[in-house]
Amino acid sequence: MTPQNDSFDVLIVGGGPVGLTLALALVRSAKGIRVGLIDRRPLSVPRDNRASALAAGVRRVFEALGVWQAMAGEAQAITAMKITDSGKGDIARPLFLSFEGDVAPGEAFAHMVPNRVSGQVLLDAVADSISVIAPAEISGFVANANSASVTLADGRVLSAPLVVAADGAQSSLRSMAGIGVIGHDYRQTGLVTTIGHALPHDGTAYEHFRPAGPFASLPLPGNRSSLVWTEASADAPKFLAMGDNALATAIEAVMGSTLGAVTVEEKLMSFPLRLQIARDFVAPRLALIGDAAHVVHPIAGQGLNLGLKDVAALAEVIVEAVRLGLDHGSADVLARYQSWRRLDTAGMAMVTDGMNRLFSNDVAPVRALRDFGLGLVDRAGPLKSLMIRTAAGVSASGPRLLSGMPI
Repeated sequence: MTPQNDSFDVLIVGGGPVGLTLALALVRSAKGIRVGLIDRRPLSVPRDNRASALAAGVRRVFEALGVWQAMAGEAQAITAMKITDSGKGDIARPLFLSFEGDVAPGEAFAHMVPNRVSGQVLLDAVADSISVIAPAEISGFVANANSASVTLADGRVLSAPLVVAADGAQSSLRSMAGIGVIGHDYRQTGLVTTIGHALPHDGTAYEHFRPAGPFASLPLPGNRSSLVWTEASADAPKFLAMGDNALATAIEAVMGSTLGAVTVEEKLMSFPLRLQIARDFVAPRLALIGDAAHVVHPIAGQGLNLGLKDVAALAEVIVEAVRLGLDHGSADVLARYQSWRRLDTAGMAMVTDGMNRLFSNDVAPVRALRDFGLGLVDRAGPLKSLMIRTAAGVSASGPRLLSGMPI
């Protein structure tokens, strides 16, 4: 849908899954709200077969918004996770920690959903409800007492009481607002591909900790899995240069033939790994969500889930303000969003950073200590259950959408 005017109630910059989900949450929760979505590229469905892990709380967001059933047919429930550890040259991969069961009866703690499926469902859901301005580059942002304005490279000026930056880790809006970031480079590279394998995964995710970093195998429908693993940045190019057969052999060696013979189905892709947290999640008339607000190590698979938790919190404070006739872009409203999300984000950043430091080494005493700790957790039922519920994003005190309830 093309814009009919240049004034909106909320302007969202960034048409990825986080920006699209916020748009959907707003139009389905606040009758008559005018939402504009700006993206530098034409909005389209992802063309590859990659998938994302959606924690139970995030799945409930999609359920509350009425789109989960359209995704569920091609989703794969993760019903178990097995964690192993080994050093350089080790042949054995002893199991130190495993999770099985549900976060609630009949509810898996996560699902793998193909990006093309979630992308198509979200685009279809908002197609007739929002104004899309794309492709369009942003050249300026200004906030004043009553509204904010975004200037596009073609000279158009769009305004709204609230602008939301969902434009990624290198957010131009965040820079224009003068919000700095803190963090550090891990000197690691994340590698991602999709594989087929001879043996069934039975809904089990595997995380194998190695000195170079974690190697995760996440189940997809059929005998297929999504791989996300970490290598030292200096070593990553050799994997990227491998042909499919050589890469399959290397993957089988790392997995210890857990899933049998492997075939590579997608071109191996890479991305640099770093910890990056915005010093503030809000500025006058501006809120940051998703990677614009935080980038964490993929060791716990929480990147997208953190962004969709942002959506649940921000949508709730906006909708409640609109219903009360309040200024939904005011400092008080944005302060509530920031306080809701900062603690959870900081906690997840600390956990993922600490896990990466603890497991990405081959120091014998450290390995012995961490494996002993994993063994203790494995035998502590209540602690394991708490860890599962925390990773699944299930909390009675969180935003309503994360509990599957409408705003």
